[in-house]
Amino acid sequence: MTKVNYGRLTAGLIAVWFLSALMASALHVFKTPADKPPLPLLLAVLIPLGVFWVWYRSSGSFKAFVLSLNPGTLTSIHSWRLAGFAFLVLYTYGILPGVLALPAGWGDIAIGATALLVGMKFSSPKHKRSFITWQLLGMTDLVTAITLGAAARFIEPQVLAGPHAITTSPMTVLPLSLIPTFAVPLLLILHIICIAQAMRWSEQRYGSIGQAEGSFAA
Repeated sequence: MTKVNYGRLTAGLIAVWFLSALMASALHVFKTPADKPPLPLLLAVLIPLGVFWVWYRSSGSFKAFVLSLNPGTLTSIHSWRLAGFAFLVLYTYGILPGVLALPAGWGDIAIGATALLVGMKFSSPKHKRSFITWQLLGMTDLVTAITLGAAARFIEPQVLAGPHAITTSPMTVLPLSLIPTFAVPLLLILHIICIAQAMRWSEQRYGSIGQAEGSFAA
């Protein structure tokens, strides 16, 4: 399969994934009571990661396509995480608990604010260590947010109980449910791709946006 075909297939799969997450959210598939662990949400995060990893490890042509993508472009995509400011707003208005909203919000803002700089200036073999470190920090932010969201009822039981409880339940319904069911696993995949690319920088160099210098394995 050519790179163009893989690009179209990948774009189509991402679109289907988004629509599936949207439809499942509309049907309240991910809605979970505050006193129950959000297992459907956790599965929605883990399954796409598992599918990507199996495909990447089992298909040489897909792996070549993934590694041919420009890491600077993939990194710059994270600039939209500046929208993490919304978590701080939701915390201010008592919609989400601080144990989730504050670290998730400030973490996303930090990653989003530096994404363009890292994508344009640090996505090269010269800055390999710094580039990988930033990617790991971005992954840590996402994993921390998911972990805190799942464990919030144990960390702040006094906030998550009672008639005026502030719970993480809004994250299980639209529109916020699209964050853990679509945005988080997609962004984790982008981080994984960039780290995999950086680990090979001694073997190849990147040219124009969207592709590496050299041939693409069909």
